[in-house]
Amino acid sequence: MPAARESLLDAAYTALARRPWSAVRMVDVAATAGVSRQTLYNEFGSKDGLARALVRREADGYLAGVERALAGPGEPGDRLTAVAEWTRSAARENALIRAMLTGCWSERLPTPPLAAVPSSASVPAQRRADGPLPTPRDLVRIVRDRAVTALAGPTAAPAETAELTRPCELAVRLALSCVAAPPGEGGMAELIQAVVPRQTV
Repeated sequence: MPAARESLLDAAYTALARRPWSAVRMVDVAATAGVSRQTLYNEFGSKDGLARALVRREADGYLAGVERALAGPGEPGDRLTAVAEWTRSAARENALIRAMLTGCWSERLPTPPLAAVPSSASVPAQRRADGPLPTPRDLVRIVRDRAVTALAGPTAAPAETAELTRPCELAVRLALSCVAAPPGEGGMAELIQAVVPRQTV
């Protein structure tokens, strides 16, 4: 029931924007999505299952944006800047992404354990959501590795790929620092260019 699942996740996200997670009621989420409460429980199992699925979806959405930025036009430095800009804007607009990237979960947000939980879900997407959720360290590693792969290209020698690892990690960590303290207009590109060696960009 993918359409119902997405509708329920959209409804939960909308509810979270209006009130703290502790005040979000399953019956209201189901009603907003236009499905029965039983359908909601069949999909997610519990409110905690809904929270895990919501966090997983937002993490996946953030990483899809990283992939789009890396696939964009331009030199490697431009693409790393696009990743940094996406990271900053995604964190500014989405409290869940900000919490995942920084590890700072407010009392308004759901705080599902990041470790995997036992799952008896018959829904494959929920079994995936019940697996481990990404920590800030995981996200740095994932984004760094995806940047290295995208910038090195399919024919890069292992030594070339290894040389990209540190600059890409620095760019990702710089982007995360800009989530907390955004630079001025146009400052992101200058910061990335200053950190990433010229031969890389």
